[in-house]
Amino acid sequence: MKNILFLTLVNFALLSCSPDSQSRQSDITDINEVLDGYHQAAANGEWDIYFDLMSDDGVFIGTDAQERWIKAEFRQYSSGSNGWVYTPQQRNVNITPDGSSAWFDEALLSQSYGSSRGSGVLIRTAQGWKISQYHLTLPIPNGMVRGITDQIKEYEAQD
Repeated sequence: MKNILFLTLVNFALLSCSPDSQSRQSDITDINEVLDGYHQAAANGEWDIYFDLMSDDGVFIGTDAQERWIKAEFRQYSSGSNGWVYTPQQRNVNITPDGSSAWFDEALLSQSYGSSRGSGVLIRTAQGWKISQYHLTLPIPNGMVRGITDQIKEYEAQD
């Protein structure tokens, strides 16, 4: 019995140190650096850095139902801003089995809006990981949903 337990532990240790596992961990580290850099560049209003972290066909989906910005449109919109601060509080990253893309979700704290959430997709490019889609949302506590959705319906009916 002790031999089986020992061999199981050795196999687990070898598998967790395998090149594939190490490669995945390296990718997750790289992805976290891209996302952290994205938020830092936005906070500093460093738009060249910010948009270099997006793929050429990148899309930013904002909190308003009408906000689906392709990269060029979002760059133009952002150029008039000094930036915005969203601080990651917690993040989950998953990578596809072939390692060519990843998706994430992150809890954020905003100076302007409080709790918010980002989610999106990154793709592996020759220049490294790039954000292909970023979606910013404002999570609504379940106890407030009915009141908020009623307000949204009233607002939309005014148009």
